[in-house]
Amino acid sequence: MPPKPPKKAAPRGPYFASVAVLVSDPKRSLAWYTEKLGLDVIDHESHWITVGRKGQHGKLHLCQYSEGGDNVGLEPGNSGILLLLPGQDFTASCSELERRGVEFTQLPKTESWGTYATVRDPDGNEHVLMPE
Repeated sequence: MPPKPPKKAAPRGPYFASVAVLVSDPKRSLAWYTEKLGLDVIDHESHWITVGRKGQHGKLHLCQYSEGGDNVGLEPGNSGILLLLPGQDFTASCSELERRGVEFTQLPKTESWGTYATVRDPDGNEHVLMPE
């Protein structure tokens, strides 16, 4: 009698792949997210442009809002996206981003639940930064 094949692990459920950030000019946004914010280009094929960290899950899809049809527009303000900023000194890392031209709508601030800052991309999308 042949041996039984090993049991496959039960699926754990989906994992985060990407989230769309509506932008007016994908080329300008790509430059901001990579050159100023410091993310990596993950995919760049025609209209599909994603940025994130190579080798890690989670990407931002820089989605040109005009591709969504007449009822889709830019959504400036809080995106609900939290980005973790590596480094030993969060305030110094934020200062470096500011030197690169990143606009902060909230400089590093410490609350009872942690330290954070908020940045705004060229289209007004605001993302929260927290120490890694």
